[in-house]
Amino acid sequence: MPVTIPIWQVDAFCREVFSGNPAAVCVTSFPLPENVMQNIAMENNLSETAFVVEDKNSYSIRWFTPVCEVDLCGHATLAAGHVLFNEIRHVQSKITFNSKSGPLGVSYSGGLFVLDFPSDPVKECTPPQALQDGLNIKPAKCYKGRSDYMLVYEKEEDILNLKPDFAKLKEAECRGLIVTALSKECDFVSRFFAPQAGIDEDPVTGSAHTTLTPYWSKALNKNKLEAIQLSARRGYLSCLNKGERIEISGKAVTYLRGKIEV
Repeated sequence: MPVTIPIWQVDAFCREVFSGNPAAVCVTSFPLPENVMQNIAMENNLSETAFVVEDKNSYSIRWFTPVCEVDLCGHATLAAGHVLFNEIRHVQSKITFNSKSGPLGVSYSGGLFVLDFPSDPVKECTPPQALQDGLNIKPAKCYKGRSDYMLVYEKEEDILNLKPDFAKLKEAECRGLIVTALSKECDFVSRFFAPQAGIDEDPVTGSAHTTLTPYWSKALNKNKLEAIQLSARRGYLSCLNKGERIEISGKAVTYLRGKIEV
């Protein structure tokens, strides 16, 4: 007999609908089999689908791209918080998700959803050959975090003018590639490429800002930062460096409500 699962599609880190990063959110009272979650994510064909299991006031969360599970995702966690606060009407002021990356907090204040994520400081390194071959503009510096490389460029125009060769980037051993530079409009800008995870370019990547925030916080000597992700859809994020934890804030809008049968 088919199981009916509620599903929402939410634009996260947006200013309005059709901007930010769309994520699907499924909420159940029981865990789904991994192959079912992967098939749902493949069918949704969004960069991430979040699967939330609710047990009284305790929540767990997992994230799947169309091709694999990932250990951490910011925009789909923000989307899940939006669903629980604004669609399911969770009454507490903060939600803590149990995840493969440890406890992750989401609160709602002043029209913004605030993620509480672990910080991911970087170390300077030599860019692997796959990154050198896969980008048309040479970076000023290269760094490595837990799962991503981060390339720092001289100016914002470099970020806009990058034309990645995704087949070559896919050869790099990492989850994805962050590219970043100082901004004229805010503190810093970025883009994120993850062909290894089946996503050539992610519209907005909350988890990448656990790497970007400590770097730019030190470079600019300030803890509160405003950021824009320069994908075609654009993403808008406020970041707060709290040492071992990073707060990442943004807006979210529900685009779709529905039910699926599997």
